[in-house]
Amino acid sequence: MKRRPPRFWLRPAPGLAARLLRPFSLIATTLTRRRLRQPTFHASVPVLCCGNITTGGTGKTPLTLDLVQRLKDRGYHPHILSRGHGGRERGPIAVNPGHSTPRDVGDEPLLLAQAAPTWIGADRAETARLAIAQGADCLIMDDGFQNPTLHKDVSVLVVDGPSGFGNGCVLPAGPLREPLADALPRAQAAVIIGEDRHNLLPSFPPSLLTAQARLVPGPEIRKLQGRRIVAFAGIGRPEKFFDMLRDAGVAPIRALPFPDHHFYTPRDIQRLETLSRESGTTLVTTAKDAVKLPFPFRTQVKIIGVELLWADPQSPERLLDLLFAAS
Repeated sequence: MKRRPPRFWLRPAPGLAARLLRPFSLIATTLTRRRLRQPTFHASVPVLCCGNITTGGTGKTPLTLDLVQRLKDRGYHPHILSRGHGGRERGPIAVNPGHSTPRDVGDEPLLLAQAAPTWIGADRAETARLAIAQGADCLIMDDGFQNPTLHKDVSVLVVDGPSGFGNGCVLPAGPLREPLADALPRAQAAVIIGEDRHNLLPSFPPSLLTAQARLVPGPEIRKLQGRRIVAFAGIGRPEKFFDMLRDAGVAPIRALPFPDHHFYTPRDIQRLETLSRESGTTLVTTAKDAVKLPFPFRTQVKIIGVELLWADPQSPERLLDLLFAAS
């Protein structure tokens, strides 16, 4: 099963389908504006949100992991707040990397918890209070740009460079969760991940701290040079992972996309094992997908980590400086 955004979402301007759906977009916009007027909790520690205004993967989680590591390098004790999308637990609870499962807390929180204490729950104010009580001296929100429950000292708008803002329309007429004109005043920074194919940087207001970065594979990619691989991924935009492999000189002979947050079934595992045996290839996937693979199958798959390579190495440090200046 493949779930892809409608093609008309990705057009540079609204077409007939988008115009017909515009009344529903107006309803969605009204509801979002009303939700954002709810009371907000101000935490006693700095809060940074890595969020977006489009559906699908933009690179929020790699950015969160990058900034968390930089905070730890500065001597801070960051905790991560996540919705826990795809998990059964509603929260607020702490993710236990040794006992929590993807079906309980979601795949991304389980991956994030390997880097720093991670909490899940729709009410970020509740999870913030718990995290602070457990020693957090700063908080990083993975997603939640439209979540009003917790005040953000710095909101970072994460944008996928190749797709940009699509046709510029709000769901369901386009990929936006809210109008760009509503979102920009609440953001203090914007990070474009990947090639800026829509020349977005000049369109951002001068007051916004802007940066560019691209996703690169971790050092483990070197062991795959010259090998035949079958790549699979169930992330927001699987093609980004496949393109990253090709750019690193490791071109898959097969690239299998799955829906975001996909839980691999016995049938999926059997299919992947059969492909590997028949073609004599190595199976390759992302760290986010790996946490959902059963043992011992996981040991048969090469896991490729994803890192951010910043166009300006000082950009993330300036972003963190902005956080502590604002708090």
